[in-house]
Amino acid sequence: MSPHGSEVRALAAGCWWDAVRVPFAAGVRALGVLGDETGAVIRDGYGDILYWLVPPGEAADWHLPEVQVLGHGSHVAVPPPRRTKGPGLYWHVPVAYGRECTDPAHLHAALSAALTVRPAL
Repeated sequence: MSPHGSEVRALAAGCWWDAVRVPFAAGVRALGVLGDETGAVIRDGYGDILYWLVPPGEAADWHLPEVQVLGHGSHVAVPPPRRTKGPGLYWHVPVAYGRECTDPAHLHAALSAALTVRPAL
């Protein structure tokens, strides 16, 4: 990802990273579990979706409700690195050197915990 430019770009998943697509409410709960162990997270402010980046192929066999893994053959809309506020697509957790991808085992555990919690009505 280029550090320059101001436009959202559609980038191919499956080469440098895969993306894990999660509904916002479950994603916020997972962020609470992950804490400082999270990598960069993209937020689609219009669709209330969060996307984590994970190493390619590391989440391909996940079967979690409401979670979609976007790998080889998929494209992901990626905001410019400095866009950290909405509206639209932005970095909910900014990308930083050494903190691009989230450890897949930690993310899977956090999402499993987050998806078992049901919000109070």
